[in-house]
Amino acid sequence: MLQRYSLQPFAVGRRVTLRANSAWSPTVGGVNRRILTLLVALVPIVAFGLLLSAVTVPFVGLGPGPTFDTLGEVEGKEVVDIEGAEVHPTTGHLNMTTVAQSDGITLGQALALWISGRDQLVPRALVYPPDKSKDEVDESNTKDFKRSEDSAEYAALSYLKYPKSVTVESVTEPGPSAGKLEDGDAIDMVNDKPVATLEEFTAMLKTTKPGDQLVVDYRRKGGDLGTTTITLGDNPDRDYGFLGVGVLEAPWADFTIDFNLANVGGPSAGLMFSLAVVDKLTTGDINGGKFVAGTGTIDDAGKVGPIGGITHKMVAAREAGATVFLVPAENCVEANTGDTDGLTLLKVDTLATAVESLKTYSAGGEAPGC
Repeated sequence: MLQRYSLQPFAVGRRVTLRANSAWSPTVGGVNRRILTLLVALVPIVAFGLLLSAVTVPFVGLGPGPTFDTLGEVEGKEVVDIEGAEVHPTTGHLNMTTVAQSDGITLGQALALWISGRDQLVPRALVYPPDKSKDEVDESNTKDFKRSEDSAEYAALSYLKYPKSVTVESVTEPGPSAGKLEDGDAIDMVNDKPVATLEEFTAMLKTTKPGDQLVVDYRRKGGDLGTTTITLGDNPDRDYGFLGVGVLEAPWADFTIDFNLANVGGPSAGLMFSLAVVDKLTTGDINGGKFVAGTGTIDDAGKVGPIGGITHKMVAAREAGATVFLVPAENCVEANTGDTDGLTLLKVDTLATAVESLKTYSAGGEAPGC
């Protein structure tokens, strides 16, 4: 294009004769004009390149993230590790799925994500609200993930008919119970009086005052029984004694369940964690040996809740090799807007229906779909 512009004046309507001893040379002027034209043309290109690479945009990229087989291992550790109970062999897969997030992206990266059609751009404020810092949001997601692990354990134990106990969920550090009670302890008696329910435990505690001593009988994971004496502290939020523990009424077993996944946030792994616990503690394969993936929050009672990014998770599942995908009932409409090619979508609303649907489907029956 530059050659066309520089040569055209010499091709129209006149003849130019050059002599060997002429002091004027068209080459010098022509080269200078071409370099100048090239430099002028490069300025906006360079400026646009700098704009693409240096300017960040107020969007977050969302796309398919990694999947993890909850029946398998990560970095040499069982994703769902059960100690102190008989664990049955499993086959197939029960993969939890994730959504990858790209924050602090440049204009160029945003354009690339948009053009790819694989990823989605959403306003950053939807992922990181303006009234919270990124660290606060990340910390909240980490807490949600830890809570999903606890709920997955309680839901699985409840499905397997383990009895409920007043269970220590957390111990305040420092506090009256620090070093005496531990997370996961089941409290059986206080001052020789049985406390079988959270209501009984709370009612008893409200009769105390700071400085009182409580004799607590408990069961610890691994089958150990113990008794400890705790002197109650005070707390400005209440007028009765402060024990310094968070408790809940939950199914309890004398073995431990650990979930070994790092750098994953949010609550949506709950369903798949629960299914892995059930599969490992029962005979047979609830997935029929198939490659199953899925997602969904879960509460202590086993109710499955909706999640975000369902279509991205479906892509991740299919690319990992899944042929069956478990979809929370409230996500079914959205799931059907995605690419379902190669995936059978099973609708689930509780842990129990998820187990039954997988067994029915694996046996060749008709399971509820989206």
